[in-house]
Amino acid sequence: MQHLKVIAFDADDTLWVNEPYFRETEDKFCALLEDFMPLHTAQKALFQMEMKNLKLYGYGVKGFMLSMIESALEISNHQANPVVYEKILAFGKELLEKPIELLPGVEEVLEKLQPHYRIVVATKGDLLDQERKLKKSGLEKYFHHIEIMSDKQVADYEKLIRHLDIQPSEFMMIGNSLKSDVLPVLEMGGHAVHVPFHTIWEHERIDHQVEHENFIQVAHANELLSVLIYS
Repeated sequence: MQHLKVIAFDADDTLWVNEPYFRETEDKFCALLEDFMPLHTAQKALFQMEMKNLKLYGYGVKGFMLSMIESALEISNHQANPVVYEKILAFGKELLEKPIELLPGVEEVLEKLQPHYRIVVATKGDLLDQERKLKKSGLEKYFHHIEIMSDKQVADYEKLIRHLDIQPSEFMMIGNSLKSDVLPVLEMGGHAVHVPFHTIWEHERIDHQVEHENFIQVAHANELLSVLIYS
């Protein structure tokens, strides 16, 4: 694709494993509150709290931790033992200290794309946490620019391409979320590639198929090479 100048990668569940750790923590949280509410109901209550707080806290572990604490207060009607809140804080710290597990083929793809395109990271989440993960991943050397975004709406992508001094048609986004990584970029006039991951946060789900001339879906990261270099 000779007209492309910049290829952006999402980070969590595109470059490395992330969402399964959140789901494991969610399970531990629900088990912790089982005396007050059934597991499935507690899971729904936590998700609703996350959605309520999203505009205040944004995306990432710290916002998730605060939502767990607030949910525990509501679920237990302020009757939970203080130890419960200590455990929730410990769950959050465990998430922040998780090792980085790169997804198969990712580093090879970055290494082979780097001579042909400007490669950037465009990801949501907490600034310190995402910077930490990127550093621990060993992938930082491949990226021309790192963009930690508060959200991934059309306006956020437009701001990014202005910073990169390119046109929408010269930009491609690669990620695991159709809602965040694909639809806004297509609406902006860019290109998007969906690389599905086996676990996805409920907030990132959409209920329709994506059909667009600038849209591609691949099963694995290494399939990108045939699309972006060898086509």
